[in-house]
Amino acid sequence: MAVNRDKPQSWQADIAASVAMYNRWFMTFAPGAFRDSRAKASKDVEAAIAATRGLTDIKPLTLQRNPGILPTLRMSTCPPIAVDRLVGLAGVDKNLVGCMERGTMPSRLSGRALQTELEKIAAIIEKMADPDIFVWLKREAAATEAEMHRAATIVADRLCSAMANPIIRNAQERRQLTAIKTWLEDRRYRQIEMGDGTKWDAMEPGTFSFRMNVPVIIDRDSGKTVNIPVDAVIMPRGAQRGAMPMLIEAKSAGDFTNTNKRRKEEAVKMAQLKATYGRDVRFNLFLCGYFDNGYLGYEAAEGIDWVWEHRIGDLAEFGL
Repeated sequence: MAVNRDKPQSWQADIAASVAMYNRWFMTFAPGAFRDSRAKASKDVEAAIAATRGLTDIKPLTLQRNPGILPTLRMSTCPPIAVDRLVGLAGVDKNLVGCMERGTMPSRLSGRALQTELEKIAAIIEKMADPDIFVWLKREAAATEAEMHRAATIVADRLCSAMANPIIRNAQERRQLTAIKTWLEDRRYRQIEMGDGTKWDAMEPGTFSFRMNVPVIIDRDSGKTVNIPVDAVIMPRGAQRGAMPMLIEAKSAGDFTNTNKRRKEEAVKMAQLKATYGRDVRFNLFLCGYFDNGYLGYEAAEGIDWVWEHRIGDLAEFGL
């Protein structure tokens, strides 16, 4: 039974209410989330500056042991260097830079070849280090503690500005999952913690979990599968053992453009789930923010239903 996807006459009012809810949250909580992220980034940047002696001695061994400092080093130049720009300027392997951005080193590159690549990266960073931020680069005297802190704050702000959307999106997702958790626990549902060994399709009635992996078949001939991460997996209290739980994807958006660009993602997940588990699979959305008629119509056509966060009580309409 459909809950919201078959009621287009109500969509416009819900869109307006959802946008208003998102905007209230953004104005109240987004600045704090950004400041918290910037405070953490400042500590990471200070560690990176110390490890490279204030960007005056960026050794290949230092980069190899601390690959995660590369984003900090990219934001320490004038102008800041994007990932692809660094690859082009240094003439290094894109996979190496990509791995370092994720805090790891590539397994297939080692020895002298790796050192040569890291030397190229270090040379670019040292040459382009911003002298207006790292003022001690213009003189012989070492940096003072105050100068180091000022530089770390500026670079941290650059890092967080470059990642503002992911920071806000992650904070909003945490808030959405907390809302689902509170609603379920008020109705005597019990949360299963990740790592207790319970599989998504073997949950007891009246339980739920977050960020579980659901395997789907992507090649029937070979039987190859991939895991789809699902934000919330809920087994209704009245379900029989072995029944399919309800799968929920938490979605938030601060503008209409990006939602319509990415609306196919949920449709692909739904198609993979149906192909693997049959047409009775229940995959729904939990929405807050800018989702317009175009987005809703596309998801409804794919058989995907949703609950608006401002009407979280609609979860009960799904048998929860």
